[in-house]
Amino acid sequence: MKGLPLSLSAASLAALLCASAGCGKGRIDRVEWPVMGTVAAVQLRSSSVFGYHAATSVVQQITVDLERALNAHDPDSELSRLAPLEEGEILAGCGKSPMVYRREVRPCYEAAFKLMHASGGVFNPRWRGTNTLDLGAIAKGFAVDVAALDCYVDRADALVDIGGNIKSVRGTWKTGVKDPDGDGFAAVVELREGEALATSATYYRGSHIRDGRTGLAVSNGVASVTVLCDSAMWADGLSTTLFVFGPEEGRAFLDEHLPELAGSGKVAVLWILSDGRREKVDADNRFAE
Repeated sequence: MKGLPLSLSAASLAALLCASAGCGKGRIDRVEWPVMGTVAAVQLRSSSVFGYHAATSVVQQITVDLERALNAHDPDSELSRLAPLEEGEILAGCGKSPMVYRREVRPCYEAAFKLMHASGGVFNPRWRGTNTLDLGAIAKGFAVDVAALDCYVDRADALVDIGGNIKSVRGTWKTGVKDPDGDGFAAVVELREGEALATSATYYRGSHIRDGRTGLAVSNGVASVTVLCDSAMWADGLSTTLFVFGPEEGRAFLDEHLPELAGSGKVAVLWILSDGRREKVDADNRFAE
């Protein structure tokens, strides 16, 4: 599983937004700021300055709120307070304690446990042990989905990106899948409106991806896995799961559990192995080489 180190003040975010956006006239394409242990960004085309600041302000507030709620390293976070509870209590009983649990975050917990059961524990929000919760392998994608839903800007093509978990809010965007062995791209993806993309890879932070069944770092010959689907949350969670499984078991897992997990079931996957081989689940050839 991927950890989620979180720390940043709202004041720091506001200062970074102001510095990135600037006060000049003309087109503004992108603004970014650190959050959730990584970098968040909003990118727009053909937007007014007002619309641009409106979108970035929404995404900023959402990422700050979710960072506070889902910080596994903060004993006072919502996630830490829920950690000792049983799964059923978390999913059904926590509405009784609104100061501890906010219902709008429930889909993230629900998806994490659903993926845990479907994968036989390969994806495991309790991989650190009993009475713990860590949603680091799905929380950034969840934040992207929430932000994309809330930051619609009239007449603007928008893209939300949190740590490489990206989603097209509006418009079509072309992006690339990094080649693990170089500086170029292994594939190019045309991201259509409403679609999301996430990658789990050793080149981000070394062998940080763990098998939820053992808690041990994965070393299985997979260099990266990229998932394309309609939900950034599911793309995030599935990329970790399919990294651990590898291509053969991963295909069998997808055959059995889609569309149970990712909604529409329209999922494309690209595995890049450490020896340079590439394996795909990609009926519509979305990963163009």
